[in-house]
Amino acid sequence: MKFMKYAVFFYASVGIEPYTKSSRSQKKSLSSDLLFWANVINLSVNIAGEFMYLGVSLYNGQLIEAVTVMSYIGFAFVGMSKMFFIWSRKRALSSMVDELEMIYPPNPIQEEKYCLHSYLRSCSRISIIYSLLYLLLIWTFNLFNMMQYLVYEKWLKIRTVGQTLPYSEYFPWVWEGNLSFYLQFLSQNFAGHSSASGQISTDLLLCAVATQVVMHFDYLGRVLEKHKLTGDWKKDSKFLVKTVRYHQRILRLTEVINEIFGLPLLLNFMVSTFVICFVGFQMTVGVPPDLLVKLFLFLFCSMCQVYLICHHGQLIADASSGLAIAAYNQNWSYADVRYRRALVFIIARSQKITYLKATVFMNITRATMTDILQTSYKFFALLRTMITCL
Repeated sequence: MKFMKYAVFFYASVGIEPYTKSSRSQKKSLSSDLLFWANVINLSVNIAGEFMYLGVSLYNGQLIEAVTVMSYIGFAFVGMSKMFFIWSRKRALSSMVDELEMIYPPNPIQEEKYCLHSYLRSCSRISIIYSLLYLLLIWTFNLFNMMQYLVYEKWLKIRTVGQTLPYSEYFPWVWEGNLSFYLQFLSQNFAGHSSASGQISTDLLLCAVATQVVMHFDYLGRVLEKHKLTGDWKKDSKFLVKTVRYHQRILRLTEVINEIFGLPLLLNFMVSTFVICFVGFQMTVGVPPDLLVKLFLFLFCSMCQVYLICHHGQLIADASSGLAIAAYNQNWSYADVRYRRALVFIIARSQKITYLKATVFMNITRATMTDILQTSYKFFALLRTMITCL
């Protein structure tokens, strides 16, 4: 499906096939399975090393180092959790994609009526920009120390950088100056790519599905508003039944989306709250200018991720509530009284807004981002108070 091509590309880079279409046979790929488990094992090992570094830092009273590694742990944890959720829900995702294909515009004429190319263009533009931004983030972090070594120590010869790894981890052996350094460097770069791809792919998949839901809501609203009623109950009731069935299919689709993405979204928002706090805290403790640029990019990407999800949640809420206005704007004054009574139920159902949900705990709209930033600031203020008292 055109909307999901970017998400599928990033899933393939970590060995995941997120769904299979009913139109083709399901094939198991040994290479994909090996790539997936290699990503999982490598990422798990690096997360374990970061947890050990966190414990050592807290034991030694190094709060700033502990906060730094907690940012890395949060980023990696979200990436791996999203990979596992999608990997484990492949059957549900396949059913969802089949349903999307069933209501997808079947020919160019219908695509024009749905304004499909406008929605596809918007989804593709967002996907490309978001992917490039996240790739810039992860490879800046992966190669930052190496570039410092090449520029400051080898080229300008103004600073001794030495061999440093991209991310802080604890190792029970000496890794400097031998083959172990290069192996760990490749392992951390591999893990960084895995966690970033896990986040990019799931976010883009959600973006693609949400855009299609909005497209169907908007199309239904236009059809409902512009339909000319004849006053003949038999003819008008057929249109009404067709409209209600279409509306129910869209509502069932949103329920499936919330079942699949609800828990990953909740974990994402919870971890993002702390990551934004931790990165913002690091930026205020007097870091070098070059490191400040890296942290700002991390903070900006984390906020963009939260906004992307909240923005599409708001689009779904607005599109679903717009059906009530479309139904009211119809020329119902010329309709049979039975049609008017039935239309009241459609308006009443449309006024019950359909939300993108992070399980039952959170309805996702743009206001959700405000709540997350407020919570992040509260934890940030707490950390600043703690560091002042030390």
